[in-house]
Amino acid sequence: MSTQNLTLLTDLYELTMMQGYFETQENETVVFDVFFRENPNKSGYSIMAGVEQVIDYIKNLHFSYEDVDYLRGLGIFSEDFLHYLSGFHFSGSIYAIPEGTVIFPKEPLVKVIAPIMEAQLVETAILNIINHQSLIATKTSRVVFAAQGDGIMEFGLRRAQGPDAGLYGARAAMIGGCVGTSNVLAGKLFDVPVMGTHAHSWIMSFKDEYTAFKEYAKLYPDACTLLVDTYDTLKSGVPNAIRVFREMREEGIISKHYGIRLDSGDLAYLSKQARRMLDEAGFTDAVIAASNDLDEMLIHDLKMQGAAITSWGVGTNLITSKDCPSFGGVYKLAAIQNAEGEFIPKIKISENTEKITNPGNKTIYRVYDKETGKIRADLICFADETYDTSKELLLFDPNATWKKTRLAGGTYTIREILKPIFIHGECIYTSPSVMEIAEYCRHEKETLWDETKRLFYPHRVYVDLSQKLYDTKAALLDDLSR
Repeated sequence: MSTQNLTLLTDLYELTMMQGYFETQENETVVFDVFFRENPNKSGYSIMAGVEQVIDYIKNLHFSYEDVDYLRGLGIFSEDFLHYLSGFHFSGSIYAIPEGTVIFPKEPLVKVIAPIMEAQLVETAILNIINHQSLIATKTSRVVFAAQGDGIMEFGLRRAQGPDAGLYGARAAMIGGCVGTSNVLAGKLFDVPVMGTHAHSWIMSFKDEYTAFKEYAKLYPDACTLLVDTYDTLKSGVPNAIRVFREMREEGIISKHYGIRLDSGDLAYLSKQARRMLDEAGFTDAVIAASNDLDEMLIHDLKMQGAAITSWGVGTNLITSKDCPSFGGVYKLAAIQNAEGEFIPKIKISENTEKITNPGNKTIYRVYDKETGKIRADLICFADETYDTSKELLLFDPNATWKKTRLAGGTYTIREILKPIFIHGECIYTSPSVMEIAEYCRHEKETLWDETKRLFYPHRVYVDLSQKLYDTKAALLDDLSR
């Protein structure tokens, strides 16, 4: 797909607010944060994804002549404002948590520091990109965990909500831990493995199942996975597959990558019976793959039942995150720069406590247990705060401040996870390849405690505030309540 100009991929009110700032000469530099309030799928963590597409969007952000003419035709924008848009470019700074990083609620995933007209414009597209890919990467990570080391293939293109969702969903799925995708365009664009077998229509188009298997094996002897449930899995499909495998072995052409796929029926029972039949025929290394509306819960149950499946094709429930179809990321104003260059913290309050924002120009430090390398907590603080790991670190729950943890000096390590992407309009960050991000993500998940990774009732990783940020937030709330 050629690079797209997504400048008008925005909500109308972003442009009407821009015009308002333009007409009133209000264009102070501000800080906006992207964050989410709850992990999707009741997970103990989420996965960051979509930064490369945000970079592409910002780099190509401009109003074409056609864009300006379209906006003129709406009849709500002045010629002076349209003239400004015709020469628009992004001049601000953007910080983001790198793709593949494990992330948690309330922490800034992306921080935009820019004149408010620019910062307002980019809100919708950034949320669209980060929300979608982070959702699919998170869902995939849960599916991968349930499979306990088995390979997960992304098979969801035909059920995705449109071409872009299928394409970038496949990208996010690879980041989350899939070993391959059926999406050929994703394979080309992102240089990731493409995988697949054949459909029931292949079997049905031949005079019989055996002939269909035999012809497929001739074409693809090095990747011969046969779909065995078109007619009768155990009476026809598996026996015919064994017959073809036996002929391949006799001809000396059987490969290291061969097996069967189940796409219907009781997958636990059928896979165990098929495994017995394959083993008795001497094909102990034949793979048994499965598909058919799989998700992490079903895979978890099938593993508990001893299903003899070692490769899983997951489609609809992964590419749509069917049980939780939205990520819930929001974009909120956090600070405004005054004439002296100081960022003045701003806060949004709400009757719903979880919707009260964290004010100021912030960063995030991830705190690790030095001995195990596991995450102890994330610490949100002001961007100019630093910490000495040789000294004691006090962590406390900002919603229940009596819950405190003291980490002795030398027992923990920290790293700042919010990284500069654009500085004053110039991109200073180079995105790794998708497979490099996927490997990084795999290592990231190793820093989680097992209790956080479990599918059901996971342990929550604490996201704490520094004392200085907590005090500032409390003071702003007190001022607003007077």
